[in-house]
Amino acid sequence: GLTFSPGKWIFADNLYAAWVVHAMGVVAADKIGGGQHVNPAVSVTMFALGKCDYDEMYARIAGAMGGGLVAFPLFKAMTDTLGWTALGGPEYGPASDESGSISAWSEFTATLLLLVLIYVVNWELNFGKFHYWIKQTLTAVGIRALIETFPKAGPAMNPMLGTTWAVFAYGGFPDDYRHYLVYWVAAILGGVASAFGYAVYDGCPFFGKSLPFGPVKAKAAKKVKKN
Repeated sequence: GLTFSPGKWIFADNLYAAWVVHAMGVVAADKIGGGQHVNPAVSVTMFALGKCDYDEMYARIAGAMGGGLVAFPLFKAMTDTLGWTALGGPEYGPASDESGSISAWSEFTATLLLLVLIYVVNWELNFGKFHYWIKQTLTAVGIRALIETFPKAGPAMNPMLGTTWAVFAYGGFPDDYRHYLVYWVAAILGGVASAFGYAVYDGCPFFGKSLPFGPVKAKAAKKVKKN
């Protein structure tokens, strides 16, 4: 609610204030939910890096989809009852991108960069006793920056958002394969590509296998010690 409503229900006439509320929504969603993924692309990526097993990945994806399918009708009921501005959602537009390739590339890139941001602020940086609040705020700022930078297909950067919005807006799951290319295949491949890059850097397993090269992180640390 706090990530979709800024600019529509909250601070409709103040862009920067709406961004602040969006950031609060990102932090609140993580804090209240206890660190849930809320994003199938993130769940697949964490599975690729061995951060969760298959059952947990499946449960997180199912939970995210269930939440999205409930949320949009609930928000619609609120707008109808209270007379608020109707919310929008990420939509692929075939009129300006017939093949879907430009939109897919946008989602791929945005999701890849989102996961890189997650790795850096969660695993590579340490902000001391305020680590949680600082890293979540930085994540929220990064998400807003990606939304503004990659607007072609929303961006969703989240397969759940793209599909549950379409189900709500059009009354059923999309039958156009380009929807799934843009919001599922491209986003998940962006996450997996970022996971591969992180595995090379960190030396962690990639889909349960050790890579034959890397880790860059350990080699860099050894070089610094020698110097």
